[in-house]
Amino acid sequence: MEFKSTEHQHIRYNPLKDEWVLVSPHRCLRPWSGQTEAAPEDQPPDPNNPLRAGALRSSGKRNPNYTSTYVFPNDFPALLEDVPEPPEPEHPLFQSAPAKGTCRVMCFHPDSTMTIPLMKVEEIQEVIEEWINQLNELGQRYTWVQIFENKGAIMGCSNPHPHCQIWASSFLPNEPRIKDRCQSEYYAKYGNSLLVDYLKQELKFKERIVLKNSEWVAIVPYWAVWPYETMLLPLNGAPQRLTDLSPAQKKGLAEIMKQLNTKYDNLFECSFPYSMGWHGAPTGPGTTPGDSPHWLLHALYLPPLLRSATIKKFMVGFEMLAQTQRDLTPEQAAKRLRDCDHLIHYKNRQ
Repeated sequence: MEFKSTEHQHIRYNPLKDEWVLVSPHRCLRPWSGQTEAAPEDQPPDPNNPLRAGALRSSGKRNPNYTSTYVFPNDFPALLEDVPEPPEPEHPLFQSAPAKGTCRVMCFHPDSTMTIPLMKVEEIQEVIEEWINQLNELGQRYTWVQIFENKGAIMGCSNPHPHCQIWASSFLPNEPRIKDRCQSEYYAKYGNSLLVDYLKQELKFKERIVLKNSEWVAIVPYWAVWPYETMLLPLNGAPQRLTDLSPAQKKGLAEIMKQLNTKYDNLFECSFPYSMGWHGAPTGPGTTPGDSPHWLLHALYLPPLLRSATIKKFMVGFEMLAQTQRDLTPEQAAKRLRDCDHLIHYKNRQ
């Protein structure tokens, strides 16, 4: 019997995280009788929305009548700057360590009905510029600055207003810590950046590429876990952090973000939910541009939808207790996204 990746189960290695994912494409043929989510619906504007321009938040502070992006301290932060440090552990099995930081909320746009695929490219560029401003400021003090967006109620987002969060921490969190180690080990062994080498191979094969412009490429990673997971990678100059981006890269990023999110929404004709975020070289005092040649800046989009707007992928059982598993192959997911229109959003069709 000849092996076919679209029919036969196999495991794939993720060198960025030193872990494997089980791919079981034959499971796509099974009938579905499990839970389905209600199709995402556009929520009407909430007059009490605390993120809108001019709104009074629960903290008692009022937002200005902003017209572009707006950043403010999270009223319910997971990280605080001034807290006492835990005592030294009495036993190595019960370790704790200091954790300090700050959390911010960043509104993308004053219009609560707006999302990235509906925004103008110039408006998305303003979002990118503010991300860079925040990284510049917070990166001087903190080891890690995590920029992330949770979109959609299915992803735990309680407010549909277009926004993201920025958490800066005194410690290097688990995901970037593992990526830093794996990329450093690859660089020491081969003398090249892992993701730079990986991107060269993806550009050669082309089967997992979803979108590409002169500065960026969107791909479904070979080792993707979520059904329609994508990664944004820069094509030129090997930037290590968002702060390294050139004007051309910022503009190209805004364009590909709009196009990719349009494809997402058009796939199941819904406001596609996801968690997305940026991974780049760690920051903090003493770091300088170009000091982490093993890193390549990249963004990840992690959407949960599997078969339709009403059926999501669950991470349970084997995934929680053994290792991650997916049904749809990355190549099949890339083709479906590639075949979606990225020029006209389904809401704008006549």
